[in-house]
Amino acid sequence: MIDNPWLDYSLTAFAFLLLTGYHVRLLYRIRHAPLTTTIGLNIHTRRAWVETVMEERLDLLAVQTLRNWAMAASFLATTAILISLGILNIALMTSANPEVSQAVTTLVHRGGELWLVKLVLLAATFFFAFFNFTLAIRSYNHVGVMINIPPKRDPLITPELVINMVGRGMNHYSLGMRGYYFAVPLVMWLFGTLWLLSAALVMVLVLRKIDHGVD
Repeated sequence: MIDNPWLDYSLTAFAFLLLTGYHVRLLYRIRHAPLTTTIGLNIHTRRAWVETVMEERLDLLAVQTLRNWAMAASFLATTAILISLGILNIALMTSANPEVSQAVTTLVHRGGELWLVKLVLLAATFFFAFFNFTLAIRSYNHVGVMINIPPKRDPLITPELVINMVGRGMNHYSLGMRGYYFAVPLVMWLFGTLWLLSAALVMVLVLRKIDHGVD
C-alpha cells in the first residue's frame, strides 16, 4: 500500500504510459522495419500463402487453415465474454452487498468506487477482446468464400483483395490477444499500484520477446 496519493497516481500513470509507449514503438517498427517484427513477418507470410493457395488451387488447405483460425478465435471470444460477464456480476454484487463491498475495500486498501472503476475497466478490456475476435471470425468467413473463386471466374476477386481481407481478420485477432495481455496488469492493479507497475514491466518484457522474436 502507498500512503502518498500523488505517488500512487504517478506510478499508475507511469505503468499505463509504459504499455502505451511500447505499442507506439511497435507500430513504428511495423511501419518502417516490418520484417524485424513478428507481426510484419506474419503479414509477409500471409501474402505469400494467399497467392500460393489461389494460384495452385489448394482449396482443401485453405479450408483447413481458415477452420483452425476460426476455431481459435471462437474459443477466445467465448472465454472473453464469459470473463467479462463474470466481472460485471462481481461489480454488481459489490455495489448491492455492503458486506462484499467492505471485504473488497479491505483487500485493495481503497474505496469502493475505485474498486468498481478497476472492475469496469477490466470488463471493458475483455469486451474489447470479444468484439475483435468475433470480427476476426467474420473476416475468416468472407475469406473462406473468396479464396476459392478463381481469378478468371471473377476479375473483382483478386489475390490482393483476399490478402486485405485476411489481414483485416488477423488484425482483429491480434487486437483481441492484446486485450488478453492488457488484462494481466489490470488484474494486478486490483491488489495495488505496485502490483500494476510490476505486471506492466513484466508484460513489456514478455511482449518484447513475442513481437520481436525474429531479431
